[in-house]
Amino acid sequence: MTQSKRIAVTGGIGSGKSAVMEILAEMGYPVFSCDEISHALWQDEDYLSTLSAAFPACSPAGRIDKQKLSALVFSDEAARKRLEKIAHPRIMQELLREMTAPACFAEVPLLFEGGFASLFDGVLLVERERGSRIGAVMQRDGLTQEETERRISAQLSDPEREKEGVVILKNDGTVEELKEKVKNSLRSFGL
Repeated sequence: MTQSKRIAVTGGIGSGKSAVMEILAEMGYPVFSCDEISHALWQDEDYLSTLSAAFPACSPAGRIDKQKLSALVFSDEAARKRLEKIAHPRIMQELLREMTAPACFAEVPLLFEGGFASLFDGVLLVERERGSRIGAVMQRDGLTQEETERRISAQLSDPEREKEGVVILKNDGTVEELKEKVKNSLRSFGL
């Protein structure tokens, strides 16, 4: 019987975390996403009220404007930290509630920034060359290079994430190569 394991998949924006999660899902593992939980919170009236109260400048007519909030938090570190203090505990609580399978994976973009690594049995760090990350994010999200650079700068660098016990997966090849690297990395977790 396999020991129960909750593995966090993390890495910088545009590193390929979602591609890794798709591969894990194809392999039959339950996968979860902090981003999906965050999106679901935007349907929670209590959460929206809390955001409106914390960011009145982003709340015309008493309703939080997601675009204004995004522009603010990626240009003002204090605002970003205020948002994280509101959002992260709710996201992590829901994530851990959902992760009940014997072996499952969660995409946690701000794992180290939020101090959440200790909540997991292992960490898979996806790394990708910065220029490739910038291009991927610009194409995926329709952002300018400057907007993308600001988002990358708001996160830890790859070397800052490389902690003892973290399994590093270099996303620097084809999709087939990535699939093989994902399979190989699972051995490090006893899976």
